[in-house]
Amino acid sequence: MHFTRKVFWFVAGLTSLIIGLIGVILPLLPTTPFLLLASACFMKASPRVNHWLITHPSLGPPIVEWQEKKTIKKSIKKKAFFLIILSFVISIALAPFLWVKIGLFCFAIVLLVCFSRIPTSE
Repeated sequence: MHFTRKVFWFVAGLTSLIIGLIGVILPLLPTTPFLLLASACFMKASPRVNHWLITHPSLGPPIVEWQEKKTIKKSIKKKAFFLIILSFVISIALAPFLWVKIGLFCFAIVLLVCFSRIPTSE
């Protein structure tokens, strides 16, 4: 792969990893999707860094579960549902225009329906 592409994928992976780690601390920022994105980017940029990520005792298990089974743990899914709803309620409450509120509500419904279709594991 061309060096510039590797740098791009590495920077994208690192950015996603940092956002995911911030999501561990900030409850409204989702962690798992950013970790999955980081892993996908690192697969293209640095298999060594991707290996570190998927073998990390705290960060790796949700990534490996998704890659192998295409499932999300029930506990993670419940937390994600709660945080999605909470973040959209706050966003809708703070939105200045009715059309923005309606758009956010519709987007939340679509997101929740799509997210609910992802299989869960115990």
